[in-house]
Amino acid sequence: MTETTPVPSRLALLFKARREELQLTQEDVASRVTALLPPSKRLTQQSYAAFEKGKSQTSRHAIAIAQALNLPPDVLSDQWRHSPQNIESLANAKLIAEPILIWDEKTPLADEVEVPLLKEVELSNGSGRTALQEHGKVKLGISKTTLQEMGVDPANIICASVTGNSMEPVIPDGNTVGIDKGKTSVRDGDLFALRHNNQLRVRMLYRLPIGGLRMRSFNRDEHPDEEYSDERIKAENIEILGRVFWYSVLR
Repeated sequence: MTETTPVPSRLALLFKARREELQLTQEDVASRVTALLPPSKRLTQQSYAAFEKGKSQTSRHAIAIAQALNLPPDVLSDQWRHSPQNIESLANAKLIAEPILIWDEKTPLADEVEVPLLKEVELSNGSGRTALQEHGKVKLGISKTTLQEMGVDPANIICASVTGNSMEPVIPDGNTVGIDKGKTSVRDGDLFALRHNNQLRVRMLYRLPIGGLRMRSFNRDEHPDEEYSDERIKAENIEILGRVFWYSVLR
């Protein structure tokens, strides 16, 4: 019986190319991914190697692998292509070499950073509408050194809780995102947090040739692309809060 040669998936080839670009071993990647997972879960070097070689066509840890390699989240979408803009985005990306977590106020951290946390709060007038308000502060498990390497000023960071399934499976309902308010200029395909009529939205953004924006979700089956002209952006009070520079993936 003839053996079939394994064929790596598009994502496996991308992960391998990125790993080699960063001069990481498969064991390095497995260790970084394990650091991002809950204590009861881990990714072994053998499992990661099988995925890279095509012996396994899927990986339940694909989100964490992309995060460990500091790849933009839209690489997980089948629509992602090696366009010049995407290649430039990968070339400019910096490696995050430590786990990124939200800690409670009692957690002692060296070189800690405390930032505001935004949440949607239902208004008390019975209208069912919500307002985006600061809801205390949280401490990030990211050192100031790492933030500096990423080009993120701690003074520009806010965190927010994501609601809904529009960004599944990359950012599940209830997860937290870190937002860099210092970066609001749109780069096609990058991930941004927006205030839309006082509601929080996280979307991939694309500039339209005639002006305005296209908003894209990961869950495009239930949340198709939306296009907004400059006039509609103004009328619906759409404001780019900043670039999402990390997101939690624990469920």
